Amino acid sequence: MEWLAKLFAKYPEMGVYLAVGIGYLIGRFKFRGVGLGAVTGSLLGGIFLGNFFHVPVSDQAKAILFLLFLFGIGYSVGPSFFRNLKGDGWRWALLAVFVPVVGLLTAYAVARFLKLDVGFSAGLLSGSLTESPVIGTASEAIRALSLPDDQKTQLIGHIAVADSICYLFGTIGVIWCCSSLGPKLLGIDLQGEAKKLELNLGMRRTKHGVHPAWQPISFRAYEVPQDAPVIGKTIAEAEKLVPGARLFVERIRRKGDIFSPPGTTVLEAGDTLAVIGRTEILVKALGPKSSEVVDPELLQIPVASYDLYVTSRDIAGKTLQELAEREETHGVLLRRIIRNGQSLPLGTQLVVERGDILEITGTESAVEKLTPTVGRVLRPLEESDLATLGVAIFIGVLVGAVITIPIGHLRLTLGTSVGTLLAGLVVGWMRSVRPWLGGIPEEAILFMKSIGLAAFVAMVGLKAGPIFVSTVRNSGYLLFFGGIVVTLTPLISGIFFGRYVLKLNPLLLLGGIAGAQTMIAGVAAVQEKSDSPVATLGYSYTAAIGHILLTTWGTVIVALMS
Repeated sequence: MEWLAKLFAKYPEMGVYLAVGIGYLIGRFKFRGVGLGAVTGSLLGGIFLGNFFHVPVSDQAKAILFLLFLFGIGYSVGPSFFRNLKGDGWRWALLAVFVPVVGLLTAYAVARFLKLDVGFSAGLLSGSLTESPVIGTASEAIRALSLPDDQKTQLIGHIAVADSICYLFGTIGVIWCCSSLGPKLLGIDLQGEAKKLELNLGMRRTKHGVHPAWQPISFRAYEVPQDAPVIGKTIAEAEKLVPGARLFVERIRRKGDIFSPPGTTVLEAGDTLAVIGRTEILVKALGPKSSEVVDPELLQIPVASYDLYVTSRDIAGKTLQELAEREETHGVLLRRIIRNGQSLPLGTQLVVERGDILEITGTESAVEKLTPTVGRVLRPLEESDLATLGVAIFIGVLVGAVITIPIGHLRLTLGTSVGTLLAGLVVGWMRSVRPWLGGIPEEAILFMKSIGLAAFVAMVGLKAGPIFVSTVRNSGYLLFFGGIVVTLTPLISGIFFGRYVLKLNPLLLLGGIAGAQTMIAGVAAVQEKSDSPVATLGYSYTAAIGHILLTTWGTVIVALMS
């Protein structure tokens, strides 16, 4: 042990990486779908090692990693953050503000009642509201206080202790409130409500966990029989014979000749048609009525599958049904929509928003024709725009260091962490408007967010380790029960506010509540109990604003309590 202690003291990076590794191992363990996650696991891993070994960690290293994480968060939520402030999204934006604000006020009231110090107050907030970035913003704010260095170190250690105590119920509370308590308070049956909402959105229900064995979109060749109802009709008329289906005739073999027909071409008996459409529609609509044939030459059609980033105001705000009726979308089929990192359930009444990613398939010519109408093709990025990243973080730190906001008798310094978060927000939004600017691959952003926060909290845990056991023994039960109050109060009040003041759909509201507290496990529990993915829509409306506000609360709670 003495040899290992000397090794950690000489090479502290070993301790940091070991703590992160332990944290991710802890994060894998779940009980009935509930776990602490990799970030809280990394915090506990750091506390465990710090309790036995002195591992000196650099405040500069912590700051660099945390700023990288904050920029990644801002960059990823930038497009949806500003989008949700427009149009009818104000109701969801108001919910996304209401829940974090109630959480902040509740944490402040509980901290005052329990006479907690600044560190415990910030940890109570971060753990109960399951927003670990608060540890970083609160730590920075504490370091800016006029206190002796050893007292600052102790207070920052208290943040880690309180967070680890309160986080477990913070996670369980969101899941329980969204999936069990919330539906009872609203008086709804989750599965029945999901069916009604899916019907309104034009979604088709399939059994949970059951997927088709074939490809969702197919090109197939069919021969037109002598008695087919399409004989004598134009291609444009024939394509509309199946209500609600999008089937397109791309090529015809007629008397040995193959050609690409215009919509005015009249179909004849004996024609062989190359048809594109969703596989299940081709099988159900054409299979019983037409003879499928093998014609490789006819099906030699250039097919393109692109991810289109929506920037056009002409597309944003339209439903999928409205877009399907437009000439530009002829010959193109939608495979998936990604919004704020989440795959949305498709339905005819789903509204496309700016910043959405449309995964489409169709003939190359049709896809190329649609692309400029939608926005830009998201081509795989081979490298990150580190020039934009470096300059943006520099500006964010500079702005955060010099801006001070007066709030009553308080003068609240914005802080370098919040400044960097806002810088990422602006760059992410700019990329949604001009996708060729500031390109950073999604995988790189994910790595920045993962390693940045996990390594940061691991280093916080290493410093908090020596005081953890004694602090839990003295104040653990107060923090735990105080955390229950801080977790449930914003959730329950948000449910009533969203339903009876904002008049939001109850099922989407439960997803929105989980988003406002940035807890994806909450919406996952709602999806499981409702047997429907539709609650994800509510989560996507509020998660971006929730991330920004909750992260800044670390700075605010320190200012209020100090």
